[in-house]
Amino acid sequence: MRLLLVEDDEHIGRALQTGLAQQGHAVDWLQDGVAAELAARDGQYDAILLDLGLPRQDGMQVISHLRRDGYAAPILIITSRDEIRDRVEGLDSGADDFIVKPFDLEELGARLRAAHRRAMGRSQAAVVHGDIRIDPAARQVTRAGLAVSLTGREFMLLLHLLEHRGHVRTRAQLQESLYNWNSDIESNAIEVHVHNLRRKLGKDLIRTVHSQGYVIDNA
Repeated sequence: MRLLLVEDDEHIGRALQTGLAQQGHAVDWLQDGVAAELAARDGQYDAILLDLGLPRQDGMQVISHLRRDGYAAPILIITSRDEIRDRVEGLDSGADDFIVKPFDLEELGARLRAAHRRAMGRSQAAVVHGDIRIDPAARQVTRAGLAVSLTGREFMLLLHLLEHRGHVRTRAQLQESLYNWNSDIESNAIEVHVHNLRRKLGKDLIRTVHSQGYVIDNA
């Protein structure tokens, strides 16, 4: 997933960014509420992890402003505030989950996957397309029951295309889903990933739409 992490504590923010990246996510990290709101509006994030006590603008205000304007991506509050009234206010403001620090990184990953799954309208954890099955939690792909070895970004690209199957995704959209702000992106990176997925999973899986992008058609 492409994530926006908003955490003003340097130590916590860096640890979370590193840990989430190790889980296979592309993570942009910001440290104040105003910058977070602007980034959320400009970027295509699968989810936002948001602290509440932020400089310049409190996290509750960020949530209220975004939801008021129709922002639909999952927002998970991560905070040291543990009063019931804070939980109620956060969830009623539009947050999808409320996680009190300190928390386990594995649990955070599971909560992210659950929120993303709900946002995508899926009830099952696995993503299935024909004889291809993806387990997002285990980061495993099988075809006809046999394991297929993918790189981290190949896995992310395949999952993204399958979650948007039937809809053409542009090269820019695919790049944004795979890479954070600090990534060094080769000009032909998406083409290379698509080529490798076709080689490993079948040349007809991903269709090129001339001058538009790529799509996995509905089964």
